[in-house]
Amino acid sequence: MTTDIRTNVHINSLLTAIEPLRQDIIHHKVYGAITTLEELRIFMQYHIYAVWDFMSLLKSLQNALTCTSVPWFPKGDASIRYLINEIVLGEESDIDMNGQRTSHFELYVQAMKQCGADTSSIEVFIAELETHGNFSQAFALAQTPLEAQEFVESTFDCINSGKHHLQSAIFTFGREDLIPSMFFRFINELYSIVPESISHFKYYIERHIEVDGDHHSHIALQMTANLCGDSPLLWQEATEASKKALQQRLQLWDAAYRDIMKRKENSRI
Repeated sequence: MTTDIRTNVHINSLLTAIEPLRQDIIHHKVYGAITTLEELRIFMQYHIYAVWDFMSLLKSLQNALTCTSVPWFPKGDASIRYLINEIVLGEESDIDMNGQRTSHFELYVQAMKQCGADTSSIEVFIAELETHGNFSQAFALAQTPLEAQEFVESTFDCINSGKHHLQSAIFTFGREDLIPSMFFRFINELYSIVPESISHFKYYIERHIEVDGDHHSHIALQMTANLCGDSPLLWQEATEASKKALQQRLQLWDAAYRDIMKRKENSRI
């Protein structure tokens, strides 16, 4: 079933319910606190966990809503299969600044390395998780910040619930990087001074807005509408899950802000 998302009362109701949290993220003080390349590095070291987490959520949806095993069998609604596969194509195999195929996660890691941000935490985390599959052990070895741990754990709780409409909801409404114009201005100003340190991140942000913020967001809305249908219960659950995801984002941003402010204070000593 395809729903006209422009007039979908359930989507409009959900958007109204989460708008205060969206505004809290848009106006979060972390953006104004980032005034140097060093402070941007701190932000990125938190944000990378959300970028990886996003890819995991996306693949969970693909595994649940399409056939990704052999032998192949038709699975679910073909319109939903189309929607999720199109998003996967863009997120998992986009193009970098040189026209080479890469995922958005790998693109972000490139940006971190270019600007001098420490990638060891996320790299140790992924390597350990890939080897042993133990989240607690991977978090401990990587020394993952507590708020990043809680962010990832909350997402995987949703994944493990097996409720596809909730996964789609937090993917659609809870995972947007709601970046204000002031942050774009800072990135552009920094690029004018040290392009050799910031060009990959600038490209990532611009690419994210171009692909994720427009085309993919429209597809994701349609996917969630299709999965929730006309069930008031499913839409209520989707609303609560979206709120929780946005609250987790706020806590992640709070942690990055505290680290940035701590650096500012130490630099004045």
